[in-house]
Amino acid sequence: MSENQNLPDVAREDGHGTVAVSQRFDNPGLPPHRQRVTDIDAAAAKRAERQVATLFGLSGVGTILALVAYFALPYDLEAGYIEHLGQVKLSNALIGVGLFIALFGIGAGAVHWAKTLMPDEERVEERHELRGSDEDRAAALGILSEGAEEAGLGRRPLIRNSLIGAMALAPLPAVVLLRDLGPMPEAKLSETIWKKGTPLVRDPEGGKLKASDLVNGSVVHVLPEGLEETEHPLNEKAKAPVLLIRLDPELLDEASSAGAYEGIVAYSKICTHMGCPVALYEQQTHHLLCPCHQSTFDLRQNCKVIFGPARRPLPQLPITVDEEGYLVAADGFHEAVGPSFWERG
Repeated sequence: MSENQNLPDVAREDGHGTVAVSQRFDNPGLPPHRQRVTDIDAAAAKRAERQVATLFGLSGVGTILALVAYFALPYDLEAGYIEHLGQVKLSNALIGVGLFIALFGIGAGAVHWAKTLMPDEERVEERHELRGSDEDRAAALGILSEGAEEAGLGRRPLIRNSLIGAMALAPLPAVVLLRDLGPMPEAKLSETIWKKGTPLVRDPEGGKLKASDLVNGSVVHVLPEGLEETEHPLNEKAKAPVLLIRLDPELLDEASSAGAYEGIVAYSKICTHMGCPVALYEQQTHHLLCPCHQSTFDLRQNCKVIFGPARRPLPQLPITVDEEGYLVAADGFHEAVGPSFWERG
């Protein structure tokens, strides 16, 4: 047996002439603990406690500000529109400021509490088996109880109560704001102002169209006549845009031809994936392309989806002409316009 084998594990050589690290270097130990002002001055500790409570109280004020800014905005829930965009801008700014103050107050208060009042002395515990004895487990519970006591939750009711109040108020803006995600539109997207006999007018300049105004390859953005006279024109305009395109009638399949007039087809501009405007027309391939997520629709096949994430063709608006030769809707849309996920409403 060699001399090294008689030494403790920390002092043996590893077979390559290297002495264990713990023998070559002194254990630096923990730095001396420096007491804070709040550890030795009761008045300073009380002052820090009030500062923490003030920050938690500030958080509550921020939450209330966000709620007041939200409800103070005139909003017609029945009509579903906002009248004054300036007030919307102000409300959004105040809601943002309120939420910042609410979250900042809780975070800053917790940090200040930890730095000034919670114990900051480092302790070293030697590694042992994961499952300790019953005595060790009881001792651990005692340490946890001691830590809770030192944190001051029991003997600092001002901090405890102000934290509970701030935490109780903080989720309220989320609950209120999330309600704007609903209700689902149900059949509203299936109901547009397009109906039989509605003239097609150019968007945005206005003016009715005749079939003779379009040549093969022509693309015109159109809206229904009388849109501005509706009760909520912005809501109706969001559902009404249509792309009018003229192709050689021989290129259209049977489904496309059913709603066309002399090769002129009209399809909703609202992508059935996420509602982006489908306004890019590839004249050589007769494809419509959505610029947001590259969904591609084939005009020759009733706007069938041939590429991209969309799962439903663009709804076709059947068209014809009136007695004066102007293009008009032969009927309204036969299916919902816009994203397919609304159908689940």
